[in-house]
Amino acid sequence: MLETIGKILTNIDDFVWGLPLVILIITVGIYLTVRLKGLQIRHLQKALKYMVQNEDNGDGEVTSFAALCTALSATIGTGNIVGVATAICAGGPGALFWMIIAALFGMATKYSEGLLAVKFRHVGADGHILGGPFYYIENGMGKGWKWLAKIFAFFGVGVGLLGIGTFTQVNGISSAVKGFFDPNTVNSISIFGMEYSWAVVITGIVLTLCVGLVIIGGIKRISSVSQVVVPFMAILYVLFCVILLVVNIRSIPMAVKEVVMGAFGLKAAAGGMLGAMIVAMQKGVARGIFSNEAGLGSAPIAAAAAQTKEPVRQGLVTMTGTFIDTIVICTMTGLCIVITGAWNPELALEGVGVTTYAFQNGLSFLPPAIPAFILMLCLVFFAFTTILGWDYYSERCLEYLTGGNLRVVKVYRWIYILAVFIGPYMTVSAVWTIADIFNGLMALPNLVAIVVLSGVIASETKKYFEK
Repeated sequence: MLETIGKILTNIDDFVWGLPLVILIITVGIYLTVRLKGLQIRHLQKALKYMVQNEDNGDGEVTSFAALCTALSATIGTGNIVGVATAICAGGPGALFWMIIAALFGMATKYSEGLLAVKFRHVGADGHILGGPFYYIENGMGKGWKWLAKIFAFFGVGVGLLGIGTFTQVNGISSAVKGFFDPNTVNSISIFGMEYSWAVVITGIVLTLCVGLVIIGGIKRISSVSQVVVPFMAILYVLFCVILLVVNIRSIPMAVKEVVMGAFGLKAAAGGMLGAMIVAMQKGVARGIFSNEAGLGSAPIAAAAAQTKEPVRQGLVTMTGTFIDTIVICTMTGLCIVITGAWNPELALEGVGVTTYAFQNGLSFLPPAIPAFILMLCLVFFAFTTILGWDYYSERCLEYLTGGNLRVVKVYRWIYILAVFIGPYMTVSAVWTIADIFNGLMALPNLVAIVVLSGVIASETKKYFEK
């Protein structure tokens, strides 16, 4: 019975995250890029400047930078380390090319999401702000579309509680710690008849305490932690990638050539070019979207809380998230993997093992334990901040669903903390598949709203830059 349910869920997941959704998200990104005249390229420098230059006297709960870090806390995660490896192993080096292309168009989508989030956000009498796709659907498209906003919010709660925010991240953290400190489960304890490493148990307890201490403080505490942890860990990870690339600088041109040739199936045997290209495109685009969440509607929930009076300005800040997440971090991870040949099928490596191999071989002048430890540390903190980010997203979705009932939200926080606590012991793949489905389904109401409101986006953008 469970096997049948598992297969049904897997088929639904494959359909939801199949070509139709991937093509839809990319098409919307291309449409917005054309309508906004390549804004993400023309105004990238201004966007990066606004990212670190907070607006004076803006309305909101947190600074623009803090809002961006909250969004980045949810997007920069295991996808940047494990997801890139998975895409390249499945689609070859060419997958990295399509990941970058998806991110380039995705920046236009992210810009639109950030703009609409501020334009149509709801500000309560106490200054409390709530915004995101549910409010730009309701306030932008009209009250008659409130049912669509509710659907988005429902899926958002499901994603946060059932997996992407809790189980998958917690499991990833505990597995990374165990893999470094106790790979052979030498020190174990029996829980509910199952043997678990003490490394897993201790990690679970410490993680639950840390998550609890942060999320009970709400958006201000989440953002304050995120704007310290996210930049620090991102810089540390990028620094090690840069060192690896500099040490192997002579191999970079060949790696770039391999990526471009793989993207168009030029290395495939005669007759297999198109097939190789489609596989590389599908894996790269899907994994890129999964990593930076452009079009899924999660980032605008954080953007709505930013202290700003200019929707366009916050849209520019929001789009830098995709630039940092995919075009910078994922590209560096991918090049490290391609240069060292860690993706080679003959090595039979999977997931984090691929990236670990790349770091250890690319930084061969260091003892193998050092790159492995740095990678574990980055995985732990990236996943930790993802837990925080998705708690905030799912809380805001629940607040909208319950008509602003904060008592329900407070109860939900404790349920979320409980989910983190049991996360290390959850190995039911069906739970993760359900969360994955919810994540994909979140995108549909959001994309409908962005396309319908694209006229508002274009108008606001034109007015801002004319000023």
